[in-house]
Amino acid sequence: MAYVTTNPPALVSSQLGSTSGKFWVYDSTDAATVVRVSGYITDGSALGMAIGDVVDQIDSVGGTVAHRYVVVSVAAGGAADLSDGTALVVTDTD
Repeated sequence: MAYVTTNPPALVSSQLGSTSGKFWVYDSTDAATVVRVSGYITDGSALGMAIGDVVDQIDSVGGTVAHRYVVVSVAAGGAADLSDGTALVVTDTD
């Protein structure tokens, strides 16, 4: 599946008085190898993404946090580039 602007990452929190340090959640079944490609999020600038922001990708099917990325660049008026990401594993041993 490809990124669509009708399902953008949702801004969860931002650091007051700063242009970076925001936390986003993105709900998608796309693989990390697709999401981390430069330009995947085509409207990063319009959304207000900035270098250093954190993006957690939630697996739409399982409802679990699947990967965490950091925004490494945002083109003026355009796309955001995410880091390669870290796979997140959630356990519940009780």
